[in-house]
Amino acid sequence: MKALIRKDFYVLWKQMRIFILLLLVFFLFQGSFGSVFIVAWCAMLPYTAVAYDERCKWDQLAAMMPYSCRDMVLSKYVLGWLCAGAASVLSLAAQAILKNGDPRVILLSFCASVCVLDITLPLVLRFGVERGRMVMFLMIFLVCGGAGILTEAASPDSATALRLLPAAAVLGPAAAAALTAVSIPVSLRLYAARQ
Repeated sequence: MKALIRKDFYVLWKQMRIFILLLLVFFLFQGSFGSVFIVAWCAMLPYTAVAYDERCKWDQLAAMMPYSCRDMVLSKYVLGWLCAGAASVLSLAAQAILKNGDPRVILLSFCASVCVLDITLPLVLRFGVERGRMVMFLMIFLVCGGAGILTEAASPDSATALRLLPAAAVLGPAAAAALTAVSIPVSLRLYAARQ
């Protein structure tokens, strides 16, 4: 599975270097919203990897190699977790340097990104990126809207932040863990059915 994740990183890095640079600039100038958005965007990189795999018929080639369906599916989940986790660490470091924002907002954005990945990845693995595109766009819209709400709620002037952030910081990881525990077996079944 490590080789599959490395393959995806190589493909994504080659194709998206400039876009990542633009996102970093966006992050520096947009503050909290930028950090939430970049975490959410990085969690969606497995969809790009699946699209590249479909375009070059990687599944057919992988079927001749010693990769199981489990390896193929879990590699996409781990890729999403690693990308979102790296973006979260960078966001926390930037918050520490710039002395702005609340670390719980980054934790919540990571958890929300994992939840979105858990909901959409089974559909993308089963139906492909082209047919699962509408669900993906809906999720992107919800993530961006949620990022705006989180950013507004986390502002220092907001009384809502004082009430909601502590509870959400506990419920977010629990929801992400529960959804992941359901999503992975569903993805394995759907991907096997597609094969």
